[in-house]
Amino acid sequence: MKLKLLLTLSLSACLFTIQAQKKAKFTPPVIVSMPDLDLNTPEGALKANRKIQASLKDGENCWYYWEGNVFSRIPGERDKLLFTYIAMNVRNTKTVIDSVKGYGYRQVSKENLLYMDPKTKQVLKTWQNPFTGKEVEVIHIANDPVNQPPIFAKTPGREYKFGARVNDGYFFQLFEVPLFYSNPLAGEFQDQVGGAYQAIEIFNFSGPTKELTRGDKDRADDVIVAWSRVSKWLPWMEMGDKAGQLIFSGLGKKVDSYDKLPETLKNEIKTNPNFAGYEVAPPVDDTRPNETSWTYYKKWAAKKKGK
Repeated sequence: MKLKLLLTLSLSACLFTIQAQKKAKFTPPVIVSMPDLDLNTPEGALKANRKIQASLKDGENCWYYWEGNVFSRIPGERDKLLFTYIAMNVRNTKTVIDSVKGYGYRQVSKENLLYMDPKTKQVLKTWQNPFTGKEVEVIHIANDPVNQPPIFAKTPGREYKFGARVNDGYFFQLFEVPLFYSNPLAGEFQDQVGGAYQAIEIFNFSGPTKELTRGDKDRADDVIVAWSRVSKWLPWMEMGDKAGQLIFSGLGKKVDSYDKLPETLKNEIKTNPNFAGYEVAPPVDDTRPNETSWTYYKKWAAKKKGK
């Protein structure tokens, strides 16, 4: 009798639960979709550029790497292939909002470049200078930091525009950066007798436009970069005032993790104390002055002399 009663009660409870579930209204989850970016608006254009360079997420590390060649150019002589190289840059960004200029962001980064033997592809420690016959120590690029001031969508009198050509679903973005400033290795009378640092760097970024406009993507991952530089001889080459310059060219891409960088770079970062901490970008509030090949060499030379 007790068993029959228990079965009856259990069945009744099940029927009650089923009926209650049928009467209950199903509320589907709310899916919030982010609107696509409009590249024709200042804020949309600036956010698209931020997605190319890094990510819309504050503090998210992003990596670029590229590799290429370094040629000498001396008037009246054939260009000579001096080095191959492989390089990387790790960066992140931070949102900055201004009451007048509106939406903006600041980018911080660090970068290195390894000079390699064109034949063996080995990272160089010393180099036999073919112009002077002297063996010199190779000083690889170790620029930490390479930061940028904030840029805004609505700077008065100059709203931000998407400076890229869009064609057949792809964007092609060109940055030309002429450089002319006081050389940290020269004296205090550069305006009178010369010696200022002069160079030009040229960056080309390209990839699918949909990665920029999609509202559900915080960054563009499928980005190709090409880089060129024309500059003076590197100080560690010890070329003195010999006429000529260097031409750098290279090609690479953006990757979504440190692990996807080439093994040569990762091994050097792991084993070379000069590249300690190059796995991640500087903190987004970094206030240190920027490093260049010339300021880095000056510090290296002073350290070597014990100053």
